[in-house]
This record gives sequence, C-alpha cells and structure tokens, in this order.
Amino acid sequence: MAPKGKVYRGSVKDFPGFDASQDAEALYNAMKGFGSDKEAILDLITSRSNKQRVEICQAYKSLYGKDLIADLKYELTGKFERLIVSLMRPPAYSDAKEIKDAIAGIGTDEKCLIEILASRTNQEIHDLVAAYKDAYERDLEADIVGDTSGHFKKMLVVLLQGTREEDDVVSEDLVEQDAKDLLEAGELKWGTDEAQFIYILGRRSKQHLRLVFDEYLKISGKPIERSIRGELSGDFEKLMLAVVKCIRSTAEYFAERLYKAMKGLGTRDNTLIRIMVSRSEIDMLDIREVFRTKYEKSLYNMIKEDTSGEYKKALLKLCGGDDDAAGEFFPEAAQVAYRMWELSAVAKVELRGTVQPAGSFNDDGDAQVLRKAMKGLGTDEGAIIDVLTQRSNAQRQQILKAYKAHYGRDLMADLKSELSGSLAKLILGLMLTPAQYDAKQLRKAVEGAGTDESVLIEIMATRNNQEIAAINEAYQEAYHKRLEDDLSSDTSGHFKRILVSLALGNRDEGPENLTQAHEDAKKLADVASNDSSDSLETRFLSILCTRSYPHLRRVFQEFIKMTNHDVEHAIRKRMSGDVRDAFLAIVRSVKNKPAFFADKLYKSMKGAGTDERTLTRIMISRSEIDLFNIRGEFIDLFDKSLHHMIEKDTSGDYRKALLALCGGED
Repeated sequence: MAPKGKVYRGSVKDFPGFDASQDAEALYNAMKGFGSDKEAILDLITSRSNKQRVEICQAYKSLYGKDLIADLKYELTGKFERLIVSLMRPPAYSDAKEIKDAIAGIGTDEKCLIEILASRTNQEIHDLVAAYKDAYERDLEADIVGDTSGHFKKMLVVLLQGTREEDDVVSEDLVEQDAKDLLEAGELKWGTDEAQFIYILGRRSKQHLRLVFDEYLKISGKPIERSIRGELSGDFEKLMLAVVKCIRSTAEYFAERLYKAMKGLGTRDNTLIRIMVSRSEIDMLDIREVFRTKYEKSLYNMIKEDTSGEYKKALLKLCGGDDDAAGEFFPEAAQVAYRMWELSAVAKVELRGTVQPAGSFNDDGDAQVLRKAMKGLGTDEGAIIDVLTQRSNAQRQQILKAYKAHYGRDLMADLKSELSGSLAKLILGLMLTPAQYDAKQLRKAVEGAGTDESVLIEIMATRNNQEIAAINEAYQEAYHKRLEDDLSSDTSGHFKRILVSLALGNRDEGPENLTQAHEDAKKLADVASNDSSDSLETRFLSILCTRSYPHLRRVFQEFIKMTNHDVEHAIRKRMSGDVRDAFLAIVRSVKNKPAFFADKLYKSMKGAGTDERTLTRIMISRSEIDLFNIRGEFIDLFDKSLHHMIEKDTSGDYRKALLALCGGED
C-alpha cells in the first residue's frame, strides 16, 4: 500500500483474510428488513482499504444485482451516510465529487477547491481530471475556469495541469534566483507581479521550494507567508498560502484544517469528512502526531469531544488511535519540529516596535496639552491618549520633567487623579521607564497573599541581560529590597532556582558552539530518559538559563536528532507546574519571542472575559521593541489581526489607547 521504499503512514490497511463476497453478504444482511445494523456497517467498511471496498461493491452487484452505494444512501442518513458513502468511492472519484459539489449551483466553495488542488500530487491530479471526465462527462478545467476568476483562476489552472517538477529536481543557483524573483515581485515592487508567484509556486518541486523559502527568509528577514499576506488578497491569497503550507508539510496543513474544522462553536463536517476519508490511507499517522504536537491534544480526543453517535465511531476508526495515550513522535512531526528550529536559527528578523519617537517633538508643548486636558471640570481623555501613545518612552520622561518645571506639579499624580480603571493602568504604565514598569509588575506578582507565577515567568524568561540588570536596579530603588531576595522568599524548590538564575542576568551572549551544543543536547536527552527527577530539572536549568539564544537553537535541533522529540515534548512529559511553565516559556522565547507574546495576547482575549492585566502589560512592554513583529505572528497563528481582536474585545478610551499602541490593522 505504500510506495516502493516508503513506510506506510495511513491508518487504514488491507484487511487480512479479505473475502469480497463474504463482506458483500454481511452488508446485505445488515441492511435487510426493517432498519439497518449501522454498527456492523461502520465496523466492516472502516476496517477495509479503499481497494477492498471497491471489490465489495463489485461483489455486491454480482450477488444481488443492486448498487451498494445506492443501498447505503437509502439506509443511512445525515453526516454518517455522507462519510460511509465517501469511503466507498475510489479516491479520485471522491475528489471529483467534492469538486463537483463545490462548483455546482449558486456560489462556489473556494475552500474545498483550494484544499484539494493545493495538496494533491501530480498523479493524484491526473487521476482526478480523468475521474471527473468519466463521472460527469465534463472537462474539469473548463468547469473551474467558468466558475472562478482572476489570479485565483490562473493558479488553479496551473495546479490542474499536474506538472510540478519532481523532488529530485533542485538547482542551487535557481534557488537563489527564485527567492530573489519572489522578493522583487512583491516586497520590492510597487504593486505585485502575481504571475511570478504563480509560475514559481505552481511549477517548482517541493524540495526546491523549501530551499527557496529558506533563502527568502534570509534575504528578506520574513517568512514567505508574511509577504503573501501583505502582497496578495482574497481567495488568491488563501490559495497561495495553502500551497506554501503543503510544500512545507502536507501533514501539518491537514492537521491545521482539521483543528479549524472542530474548534469553536459548530463543526465543519464536510471538511472533517473529506480530510478523514482522503488521508486515511496516505498520511493519517503523520497528521495525528503533528496535530498533537501543535495543539497539545490528540486528534482522536478532539473528534471524540466534537462529534457523536455512529458518525463519531466511524471517524475514530479512521483516525486509528489516540496519541495522548501513546505520546510518541512520528517521523513527520519530528521533521516539522526540526524545520521550525532551523528557520528560527537562520532567520535574520529585524525587530520593530509600533511606537517611534515623535518628529518635531516639543516636551513643553506636550506638557501644556496634557495640563489643559486635565484642568477644570471633566477630563479630555482623547487628548491624553493622542499625546502619550504617540511618544517614545524617552520622550515621555522628558514630558514628566517639563510638566513639573512648567506647573510645579507631578504629572503622574495628576494622571492618577483624573483617570480611572483600565485606561489609568495603561497610561500610568506608559509613563514609567521599561525597567520601572517591569519592576512594578514583579513586585505586584510577589506581594500580598498568593504569587502570580505567570507574570514572574513571562518577565524573567523573556528579558535579556541588560534588561534584567536595569530591572534589578529599578526594583532596589523603588522597594529598597533586592529582587533576588523577594523571588527567593516568595517561591520554592526548582522554580525558585530557575527564577534566581534568570535574575542574575548572566546568560551567555556569544554565538553557537556546535561541539558544545551536541554535548548539551546529550545531557538533556540522557536526562529525558532518566528517572532521577532532581538531575532532570538541574541539568535543564544549567543549560536553558545560561546558554545564549543562538546556541540554544542548535541544542534543541541536536535534541530532536537524538530523541525524535522536540524539547517542548520532553519538558511537558517529564515536568509539571511552574517549573514546566518556566522552561516552556524559555524554549518558546528562544524559538520565536514575538510568537510567544502573540500567543499570550490571544489567550488574554479569547473566550469569555478579558485578562486586561496581561493585555496591558504586553502592549506596554513590547510597544517599542517588537510589537510590529508580534502583530505579524498573531495573524499568522490565528488568522485574525491583533487590531481586530482588540477592537472586538475591549471598549471606550481603553480600546482607543490600545489600538494606538497596536499601530495599525494588518
């Protein structure tokens, strides 16, 4: 069932001792008389390969002179019927039916067209075109052309040719040229040369394009996906993003599609059925493991929670197992994890804040505007927001001095008196220096009853040596205590040791050392299979809290080579509580700090209620460092902009101030 030389990665295999006539008889008996034995039908059909099901259809017709698919349609109903009937068709005919349904009638299901045509191999495309012609006596290309338009139509037609170069076609010189051509067609061009994107992404081999994407990241400082989002739009943008995702990892693309089909309210059953059927004999095992790696829960459990009845039972049989029970990496997921670290290691990303120093800055003029906004009855919050969110922190410090010199008053005290609630916390936070603000957040996290470990982790795990030194100084000045002492007295065990180590600000700042990286990975890998809990945390601490970021990226790559696991998996599996969370924060910060903060921002706003403390803290602390990059990661990860989510989840002057810091809609 697997191509020659390849390991079979499907979840459905040929049934041993298969007898088509015997199975046909069993299905006939299950549908005979009043009602039908749905359990028997699903058990039999989901445990046979597609080739065997086709033979059963033929045997059924020979034995009973009836069409098995027609009988199944008659006996079954709803989603369960759609799933079982889809399983009975050969893959090419199943794809043909999906596409016919997508373009039939009023409106077009563009997502279905994109999913099928972006993900299929050359041979699968050729088989699809032939099956469509055979089943509907129509030309697939002509029907697609008649139902779509513009660059979206052109790219679909290119994909329909099934002429992508095979993976052994890679040219190093052409890799550099293609990356340069894509950059010049988009980022460096007034307008966009869509034809260049179509030609390169529609024709080159997958292996070649993976190298092109790596080269593009090196020369542009951003992943190709970010450029596609910025340069293209509508269905054409979605199609090109799907093509890129499938080139990087088809299994990861389908894992993401499955997750989106089930997350939130309601289930996109057509998508769920189509993917579970079409990938069950190709790469379902890889999809399952990538799913668990990305979403921290198994595909099996998500299906179990999101569906019901015989429909659920059939889907779970196609899924083929629960990875939350097994907990082991499959090769595809390990490769995806390795590539993520490789991209993290080679990326030369320019970090950009959203708040820049104001041109023609006049501290005395700003002080006057602020005084006027707070003088007399009422407060002009809009004027305060307009001034303070559009000035850099250094400029705000000058405004503080000018205000005192001009009016003999403390601007912070006046703001505190005039503003209230979430807006007051945001504006007052902006007036502190970054080190003062972090010191204040840490102090709040440790004082009083209970400790806010998540704040301690967020700040201590993500700040560099210089920032840590400035925080220590600001903490001592504000509270006349050493930060290290407060952390020590308010935490315990390995978590305390991690925080104290980070509070020293002694992380190496040099480049990677490949020999040392191998040794460090070996230490972590040995510990990951060691029963001694103490040495586990101690050795992770000695490496994760002291090595430089470039070095740690190589350590984590070496770790995957040795264990076939991402280091995050080892941490989750062997540790718990605050220790686990602290190490995961360090790893994610090393991998992609803007993505770490994007995830924190998303979680602060998703679901019922808003975690305004986290939202405010991150918007203030990252506004002059990397909030622009965080915005890019946010839309990449969650398919919605940070601006849009803030707009939807907050209100009033607080929202106005946050949106000003956000700096734009993506």
